[in-house]
Amino acid sequence: MTPDQLCLIALGANLPLRDENGEGGPGATLDAAVRRLAEMAGTAPKVSAFYRTPAFPPGSGPDFVNAAAALHLPGAPGEVLVRLHAIEAEFGRSRAARWGARTLDLDLLGIGDRILPDAATHARWRALDQGAAQGQAPDRVILPHPRMQERAFVLVPLADVAPDWRHPLLGLTVREMLAALPEAARAEVVSLPNRRL
Repeated sequence: MTPDQLCLIALGANLPLRDENGEGGPGATLDAAVRRLAEMAGTAPKVSAFYRTPAFPPGSGPDFVNAAAALHLPGAPGEVLVRLHAIEAEFGRSRAARWGARTLDLDLLGIGDRILPDAATHARWRALDQGAAQGQAPDRVILPHPRMQERAFVLVPLADVAPDWRHPLLGLTVREMLAALPEAARAEVVSLPNRRL
């Protein structure tokens, strides 16, 4: 087993998941997912505020609730990803459509300064236009997440928990990547003080 390593995870949901009390909007789902991440890590993760964000791509569904978490996890990156997918499955995640509506999405954004599988492969995925990226999914773990630097709904929450984490290929911190995005994109990410939607 590899030693614990700092893992950065994006959380998102935009479909309700009803529990035995008849409650379970996306905010409640993220609260429950954070508890599952804590169980996985053996300690409470550092968690961002919750944010309301428009569905991506635009028009693909209801607004999302997004957040980010930073936690130390053991295991190889592929093992970490399998465990995240297992949590998604517990919450009824269906992978019928890439970038579609979902009950829970847990994206592995980065693990320390790891680059996987290599810089050239990462560059190819990073260079895909949105249409090409939506039409295909990688067959292996790619770290850091190849599109994280483009997405305010990822970077705004991530700046709450890891503002100084530096992208090992771009050389930019989360704070710097966020500042490089258009103001309009940042303004679409709205804090939810009561963590609900």
